[in-house]
Amino acid sequence: MACMIETVVLMLAAGVWAGAQNALAGGGSFVTLPALILAGLDPRAANITSTIALFPGQVSTGVAGRSLVAGTGAVGFRTLFAISLVGGALGAWLLLATPPQVFARLVPWLVLIATLLFAWGSFGRTGKAAVGARIGAVATCGLQFLIAIYGGYFGGGIGILMLAALTLAGMLVRSAGATKNALAAAMNATAVIVLAFSGEVDWLLALGLGTGAIIGGVAGAWALHRVNETALRVAIVFIGVALTVGLFLRPV
Repeated sequence: MACMIETVVLMLAAGVWAGAQNALAGGGSFVTLPALILAGLDPRAANITSTIALFPGQVSTGVAGRSLVAGTGAVGFRTLFAISLVGGALGAWLLLATPPQVFARLVPWLVLIATLLFAWGSFGRTGKAAVGARIGAVATCGLQFLIAIYGGYFGGGIGILMLAALTLAGMLVRSAGATKNALAAAMNATAVIVLAFSGEVDWLLALGLGTGAIIGGVAGAWALHRVNETALRVAIVFIGVALTVGLFLRPV
C-alpha cells in the first residue's frame, strides 16, 4: 500500500511539473518518461503511456492559451493544425511499426539544433522583433509536418522544435508559445487514437500523470500571459540546453 501511495504521489508530481513545462517551453515528456520507468515500465511502454497521459494537459493548456494562438502570416493556424493531425498519426504508426532505438539517437541532435535556432532567432542580429517571415510557407509547413511525425513517434522536445520553427517563421515568442501548445494537442490527438489500442498503456499510471498534467498545464498557461518576454526567451534557451545535455547523457 505504501509503495502504491508513493507511486501515485510521484505520478501526480511528475504530471504537474511536465504540464507546466509543456505550457511554457516543452520537454515535459523528459519528466514523465523517467518517472514511468522508475515506476516499473519498460522504455517503450513508458513512451506510449507518457503520450496518453500528457494529452489531457495539452488540451487544457491549448484551450487556456487560445487567445494568443495565431498563424505565422505565411501559413494560417488551421493549416498548421491539419498538418499536425496528419503528422501525429503517422508518427504514432511508425512508433508501433519500428523499433525506436535509431530515432532515439537523433533526438539529442534535433533538440540541440532547435535550441541553437531559437537562441539565434531571439538574441542574434535579427533578434528581438521577429517581425515578418524569415522562412516561407513551404518551409514552415514542411518543418511542422516533420515535427508532428516526431511528436507522434517520441515527442521529447517538440515544444523546443516548434518554438524554433514558429519564431523563424516570424511569430512573436508569446504567440509561438501558445500556438505550439495547441499544435502539440493536435498532433497528440491522432497519436493517442493510434496508441490507445496498442496494449502497452498502463492506464492507472496514465491517470495519475494526466491529472497532474492538467493542473500544471493550466498553471503554465496562466504564467505564459504574465512572464516577461525576454525572461521567457532566456528560460526557453536554458531549458533547451538542459534537455540537450540530458539527452546526450541518457543511454540509448
